[in-house]
Amino acid sequence: MKLFNAILRKYLINQLPDIDKYRKHAIPLQHKVRKQLIAKASSTEFGKKYNFKDIKSYNDFKNSIPIHTYDDLKPYIDRMIEGQQNILWPTHIKWFSKSSGTTNERSKYIPVSPESLKYCHIRGGRDVLASYCSMFPETSVFDGKGLILGGSMRPAEQNSHAKYGDLSAILIGNFPQWADFIRTPSREIALMDEWESKLEKMSEFTIPQNVTSLSGVPSWMLLLLKKVLAKTGKSNIKEVWPNLELFMHGGVNFEPYREQYEKIIPKGSIFYMQTYNASEGFFAFQDGPDRKDMLLLPDNGIFYEFIPLDQIGAEHPQSFPLEAVKTGLNYAIVISTNAGLWRYIIGDTVQFTSLHPHRIMITGRTTSFINAFGEEIIIENAEKAIAFACKQTEAVVAEYTAAPIYFSNGNSAAHEWIFEFQQQPNDWAHFCESIDQELKKVNSDYEAKRYHDLLLQFPIIHNAPQGTFMNWLKLKGKLGGQHKIPRLANNRKIIDEILPLLNATS
Repeated sequence: MKLFNAILRKYLINQLPDIDKYRKHAIPLQHKVRKQLIAKASSTEFGKKYNFKDIKSYNDFKNSIPIHTYDDLKPYIDRMIEGQQNILWPTHIKWFSKSSGTTNERSKYIPVSPESLKYCHIRGGRDVLASYCSMFPETSVFDGKGLILGGSMRPAEQNSHAKYGDLSAILIGNFPQWADFIRTPSREIALMDEWESKLEKMSEFTIPQNVTSLSGVPSWMLLLLKKVLAKTGKSNIKEVWPNLELFMHGGVNFEPYREQYEKIIPKGSIFYMQTYNASEGFFAFQDGPDRKDMLLLPDNGIFYEFIPLDQIGAEHPQSFPLEAVKTGLNYAIVISTNAGLWRYIIGDTVQFTSLHPHRIMITGRTTSFINAFGEEIIIENAEKAIAFACKQTEAVVAEYTAAPIYFSNGNSAAHEWIFEFQQQPNDWAHFCESIDQELKKVNSDYEAKRYHDLLLQFPIIHNAPQGTFMNWLKLKGKLGGQHKIPRLANNRKIIDEILPLLNATS
């Protein structure tokens, strides 16, 4: 393994000039990507519809192609899943990454083309490891195994030749065979779809391995690590895997988990490396040991545009290419990709912390949301669940807000809700159960996190006395027609301000 480590490390270090180009030449690289995407897709059904052959400049590009949501592209994607080709992208697409749902759908199915697999997702992972080798030249990370906590993949119901699943499963299923030398667990275990059995098998398989790196979503990885400790009786993970040195994490904000990780992994003994990768693409990664921001990847088959947050919801929102952005402003990201997503608004908001090079921080979503554990509950999910619960129990909700409960000593993760009613439910327990059950129906990611209470416990729901939210607005000096109750938050700031008012109001 030491020889393999040396060879792989040398290969990755040879990629560092490419990363340096990202820092120095991001803008010309971006416009090269835009031209390549348009040329490649000009003969597709979508390319013909929007006259790609006549697009010469960025202005042509944004004036010819409208901004798209998932619902806009869904009819095209549905046909691609059925097996039709040359719709959004010219090469054969048989993989679809299953992601959290939109207003009208439980799940999104994001096309993953061979080009996006190789030149976006896999290249992004390569660049992360190359950057890590640059930061820590004496690393022995490839002397052992990288533990990858992924999802599952299955044939599509509409077409057995198409497969959908978590992006991590698609990547594991397409890794070259030599990657098994530095990856654990086995593919058979890694691609299991029953999570309780999967975590059990993963812990059994990996405990005796020389695990040197971790890769996955912090919430799920924490569950696995705690299971490993329970099985071994050790007090911290370094006693199980003494050579562990790296955790590449993404998907949700890591900070709420940091304290929990430092309780089971001695502080300072491993490096936590932030990545920004999603079903739609690999966008950025942390490229310095002390950085809180991430380097944007301008040459991985994605052309980026940015819409100022105050333009969201406008009939014709103004978009800007990379050379026109400013630091300190919130932008919604719009992407065009080598998998056929055209001017697609992914829902994330970012701020640029630097323009030379272009570095970003994720600042949130374009709508209210809870995504503390990868569940991506959006306002539409919440409203559907509340409407269902009210119908079941003849209740009328006046106000509500919700936030996550993070892992803490003796406590499990959950969602916490505060409801104020105009008309009380005729069965409180049934109201609470209906909220949970309907959220599972409308959001497949929430359903997965709630499976057997494995990650998220049953929600904690409070019945607030009338006047609670009004009192909070008064205390905040926000009474008036322009101020609204925040419905969903990915932090506890608002809910922790309101909770003390429950008893005070009664």
